[in-house]
Amino acid sequence: MAHRSADTPLCPPVRARACATAFCRTARTVRPLAVWISNQRSRAATMSPERAKQLSAIGMRWS
Repeated sequence: MAHRSADTPLCPPVRARACATAFCRTARTVRPLAVWISNQRSRAATMSPERAKQLSAIGMRWS
């Protein structure tokens, strides 16, 4: 097999597989974070004001 340079486009099936694999890796990484954020939002009423302030300081969106 000939060597391809980094700027040589992949054929569509290979590109699709690469994208699907990257998506799966990203989904596995992002899902736990999304669950954690959802949990924080649902516990907002019972969390300490300091904790809510800390989360707001890092950009937490509450709705």
